[in-house]
Amino acid sequence: MIWSGVMPAMTTPFDNNLAVDHTFLAHHAAWLLGNGCTGLVALGSLGEGATLEASEKVDVLKTVVRAAGKAPVVAGIAALSTQAAIRLGKEAEQAGCSALMVLPPYVYSSDWREMKAHVAAVMASTSLSCMLYNNPVAYKTDFLPSQIAELAEEHANFHAVKESSADVRRVTGIREVLGDRLKILTGVDDGLVEGVAAGAEGWIAGLVNAYPAESVKLFNLAKAGKHQEAFELYRWFLPLLRMDTVPKFVQLIKWVQEQAGVGSARVRPPRLEIAGEELAAAREVFKTALDSRPAITEIPISNFKGVAA
Repeated sequence: MIWSGVMPAMTTPFDNNLAVDHTFLAHHAAWLLGNGCTGLVALGSLGEGATLEASEKVDVLKTVVRAAGKAPVVAGIAALSTQAAIRLGKEAEQAGCSALMVLPPYVYSSDWREMKAHVAAVMASTSLSCMLYNNPVAYKTDFLPSQIAELAEEHANFHAVKESSADVRRVTGIREVLGDRLKILTGVDDGLVEGVAAGAEGWIAGLVNAYPAESVKLFNLAKAGKHQEAFELYRWFLPLLRMDTVPKFVQLIKWVQEQAGVGSARVRPPRLEIAGEELAAAREVFKTALDSRPAITEIPISNFKGVAA
């Protein structure tokens, strides 16, 4: 597993009956990779994993793996219980996934002893490469650099961290303690350039679901140290990227996909599609972005309609 580049946190598409739309899922996966993404992450927070049944999660992984071909697929592993998380990790391995993104348990958030036991149990139960997802804003569990180092010392297959604390100092903090032992991927869309400057080698991105060519271009410019070019593209992209950092990020990103013609705004309850003032604000941001969209070559999603689910 190579933990680098732009790896979309994929949305999960639903049809009119709110069943998983596997046909579009396959097209979307192939399109993202065709526009330069280095791998795919399924069943993360943006993938609405919490609203999917266990069997649906496995089916999603199988579809993405088939569509991805030789590209790596990372399975988001989150559950209410440790046993359920371990079981999903094993099913992900059987489905052909290349790696696991291990989250703290849904709902229950506690101290380091319990949270370490949970993620360690998942890592110990698989031979796959593992990435820890640290998102204290969403999950109320904050894995500190010293704690991450403790996990790394005990689990040889722990290879990467998705750092979503929104504090770019965490990137340097992890590197200070662990050197190059772990790869760090930034998980906050509007902190990409800052994260790369601090040493992040990858981006688990959200708005990439609608704009993969722009996302890959921005990452490559930042990684190459082309600061002025990166800033100009970043300045255009930031109003959209900030949609990834609010409570209704799933609804907003899916809505942008629909406006861009590469998806549907449908979400599963308890989420509801944006409306009222939120919708009006999103429309204003999107119109401004569309009117000033940079000229970056993108392979259209229609080119991937032949990819089978």
